[in-house]
Amino acid sequence: MATENKIKFGTDGFRGIIADDFTFENVKKITDAISTFIFEKTSSRTILIGYDPRFMADKFAKFSAEILSNQGFKVLLSLKVVPTPTIAYAATIEKDCAGAIMFTASHNPKEYLGIKFIPNYGGPATQEMTDRIVSLIDAKIPALKEGGGIIKKDFSEEYFKHIEKLIDFNVIKQGGVKFIYDGLYSASIGYFDTILKRNGINFEEYNMHHDPDFGGGLPEPKEKFMHHHKAGFLTFANDGDGDRYGVLDENEEYISPNLIMAILLKYLKEKGQKGKMIKTVGVSKIIDIIARKLDIETITTPVGFKWLSEEMRKNETILAGEDSGGLSTGCHIPEKDGIYANLLILEAVSYYKKPLAQLKDEIIKFAGCEFLQDRVDIKLKTDEEKNALMEKFSKLNEICGYKVSEILKIDGVKFFFDESSWILMRKSGTEPLLRFYIETSTKEKLNSIKEFIKNNV
Repeated sequence: MATENKIKFGTDGFRGIIADDFTFENVKKITDAISTFIFEKTSSRTILIGYDPRFMADKFAKFSAEILSNQGFKVLLSLKVVPTPTIAYAATIEKDCAGAIMFTASHNPKEYLGIKFIPNYGGPATQEMTDRIVSLIDAKIPALKEGGGIIKKDFSEEYFKHIEKLIDFNVIKQGGVKFIYDGLYSASIGYFDTILKRNGINFEEYNMHHDPDFGGGLPEPKEKFMHHHKAGFLTFANDGDGDRYGVLDENEEYISPNLIMAILLKYLKEKGQKGKMIKTVGVSKIIDIIARKLDIETITTPVGFKWLSEEMRKNETILAGEDSGGLSTGCHIPEKDGIYANLLILEAVSYYKKPLAQLKDEIIKFAGCEFLQDRVDIKLKTDEEKNALMEKFSKLNEICGYKVSEILKIDGVKFFFDESSWILMRKSGTEPLLRFYIETSTKEKLNSIKEFIKNNV
C-alpha cells in the first residue's frame, strides 16, 4: 500500500502506476489536500474536473468529484474525454472558478495515471502551490458543507470559439495543404478533427477512437508511434492529453520542436505579434539566434512548462516553448496546447504556400548554421554520486578540446562553447539518471563530445 511519502508532485502533478501507487486512497488524499488548499486561498467554490482516455481515468474523476461535492464545491465534471488545454482554458472563463483537476499521465505508458491541479489562470500550478498541496496531504480537512453538487458539462464549444479567434482558418482553407491527422487514440480526438471539419478543412484521419491501450504503443507524437504517413502529406499528432504536438513533413521526416519554434517565431513576428520568446534551458541555440536576428528578447527558464507559464504571466509573450513539444503564445493560455500548436503550424505552412520541409531548410539557412542534438544518460545509484559527477564537470574549463566560454546554472549546468555548441547537465526529475543534453553543428563534434562524456564518468 502506498504511503504518504510516496505522493510527490513532479514537474506536472502526481503520476503513478494504476492500482500500485495510483489508488483511490491516494486520489482521496490528494483531492482532500487540493480542497484544503483552495479553502486557504480563495472563497471561490466552483471546480472543474476532466480526464483523458486512460484506464479508469473517468472513474477516478467521478470519485474526486463526489469528494469535492460533499465538501461544498460546485463541480463541473466533463461529460467526456477532454484534453488538458481545453479544461485549462475553461478554468479561465468559468465564473467563481477556483481551478481545475485533470486526470492524465500525458505521454506515459498505459499503466500510468496522474492527477494535477490547474489554477484559474489556466496554466500549471507553481512550485509553491504544489509544495503546499503536498504538505496538506493527511492534514485535517474542512468540515463537510452544504451547497455542493456535480454538473456534467461539455467544455468543447467555448474552447473551439476561442481557438477560432486565434487561428486563421480561411488561410488554412485557401492553402489547400494535404495532411493527415493521426489521432493516436488520444484526448485530442473529437477536438482537433472537429474544429477543422467545422471550418471546412479536408484531411485524412487514422486511429480515431479512444483506446486505454493506445494501440499497443505510447501516446507520444514522435515518428516511432506515428505510423500513418505518406509522401507529400504533413502528418500531425498529439500526446495522450493533447498538450504536446508532433509533426512529420512532406518527406515523412519528424521536425523537431526546436525547428518548429524557430519557424513559428519568424512567422508570428511577420504577422505583427509582439513580446518576448520564453524558452526552457534545453531549447536549441537556433532560437537565440533567430530571436536576436528578429530583435526579440529571450527569457530562459528551468525545464517544465510551469516555469514558462510563470514568465508568461509576467511578460508580454510572442511564443513560449520547450524542446519536448510544449508550446503556447501570449494570446492563448499560459499552458502548453498541442492542438493549438498543430493548427498554428498548419496556418504558417498555408500562409507561406511552401512545404514545411522547405521552411525548415530556410530557417536553418536564416540562422546560418545547422544544429544537431543528442543525449547521454548516465545511471547512478545515489544523489551523492550525481552531485559528485556534476561537481567534477562543473570545474572543467575545456571539454573535448573546446574551451568553455560561458556557464549558465539554471536547472543543472549548461556549458557554452561557440555559437552552435553546448552541453546541458541536469538530474532527471523522474529517474535515477544524470542527463547530458548535447547540441553542436557537425556529427563529428557531436560524437566526440559524447565519447568524452562516456569516458569521463
